Amino acid sequence: MLNKVLIANRGEIAVRIMRACRELGIATVAVYSDADAKALFVKYADEKFNIGPGPASQSYLQKQKIIDVALQTHAEGIHPGYGFMAENAGFAELCHKNGIEFIGPPVSAMKLMGSKIDSKKSMMKAGVHVVPGVTEAIKDHERAKDIAHEIGYPVMLKASAGGGGIGIQMVEDEKQMEKALSSVRQLAKNSFGDDAVFIEKFIEDPRHIEYQVIGDKKGHLIHCYERECSVQRRHQKLIEETPSCALTPELREEIGKQAKLAAKTAGYYNAGTCEFMFKEGKYYFLEMNTRLQVEHPITEATTGVDLAREQLRVASGLELEYEQKDIHQRGHAIECRINAEDPLNNFMPAPSKIIRYAEPSGPGIRIDSGVYQGFTIPSFYDSMIAKLIVWAEDRPRAIERTKRALWEFQIGGVRHNIPFHQVVMDNLQWQKGTYDTSFIPRYKILDQVVAHVKETKAQSSAPKTAAAMAAVQAVLMAANRSK
Repeated sequence: MLNKVLIANRGEIAVRIMRACRELGIATVAVYSDADAKALFVKYADEKFNIGPGPASQSYLQKQKIIDVALQTHAEGIHPGYGFMAENAGFAELCHKNGIEFIGPPVSAMKLMGSKIDSKKSMMKAGVHVVPGVTEAIKDHERAKDIAHEIGYPVMLKASAGGGGIGIQMVEDEKQMEKALSSVRQLAKNSFGDDAVFIEKFIEDPRHIEYQVIGDKKGHLIHCYERECSVQRRHQKLIEETPSCALTPELREEIGKQAKLAAKTAGYYNAGTCEFMFKEGKYYFLEMNTRLQVEHPITEATTGVDLAREQLRVASGLELEYEQKDIHQRGHAIECRINAEDPLNNFMPAPSKIIRYAEPSGPGIRIDSGVYQGFTIPSFYDSMIAKLIVWAEDRPRAIERTKRALWEFQIGGVRHNIPFHQVVMDNLQWQKGTYDTSFIPRYKILDQVVAHVKETKAQSSAPKTAAAMAAVQAVLMAANRSK
């Protein structure tokens, strides 16, 4: 077992990994920026080192600084969490060159899956079901038009090195192609340093279903079933649940086998996620995220597998504690991402100081958070405050429990998106499970959230006004009695 691990990340995921380390008797090292000097993960770590100013480019993305701290503290492994260095093959190589275990997949798998073009070629060859399209980088708009005509509009332009919903654009007809191709290529170059763009058939309003896989270095590989991630805004996930309402038991097993085939084709070990689009009984492999996912806790809730623990064991050269026959889904779990966002300002990030913070509790409630009352959320990073993870025996009870937990969650001083989650939980289509990636715009969810926030503000101000009037009346009555 590794003796000491450096966590090259921040916030709730850093705390999550440190907790797994503590249970395994592994010492932890935190690296932090000036903006995170008082963060919870810094307080939790056994050792902590400042690596630079607030901007990630000057701190959490400084590869050599992180390696230097690992060497200085004799850390045997580095866990990248998600984001920052998590899918950076160059950083993984740098770890290996310095004799440090990168707690993630092999570099070869990261490079393969980091290129959507190369990964698609490999998956097609192995027999994995992929989205119809081409496996070549498109630079000429005339060539793009020819391919789009062959596939059939609408199509998707996608950055080969993209991720996080960045570098994706739908093209409805030939007139849009030239401008769209130039735009996506430029965005891809600016964001990822690689302007390679390819074309796929646009699957209109699919469901987004992903499979958790994990393997060890001895060749054992399992999947831990699916998560549905179809509640999205601008291709970014907001609510996840498992199991998916869309899958039959037969499809669930079939797609699970495809996920394992994809991972095996990549020579994968450690934790990863195979993403699929699903519509009308058909599914298509989309990509593989070569890291732990934000939504991993709902898989842990329904399968009992501690994914962070397994990551650390695999990195230590141990075999998985489970075989595929040991993995079963039990109950239903939902995760809500609680972000510092202003619903009345187009959901723009709204970092600020938390002046009141009280988490919900009770049966089936888990909170993964990196904040506390009095902490100021930095403006440099993702605006996540916490993840609310709810488990219950079935989906209806999980929804009711989530509604109760959202009602209990108290966050003051910071604008947040809890009203969004409350609106979704009350939505009839969500409750029926008949939703897809068009859910938010189709049912005008954001407009409903704005109305909900305004109504709540009006209701909360009314009692205060009444109380104030009552106080004034009491003073006047007392004054009258004294006359």
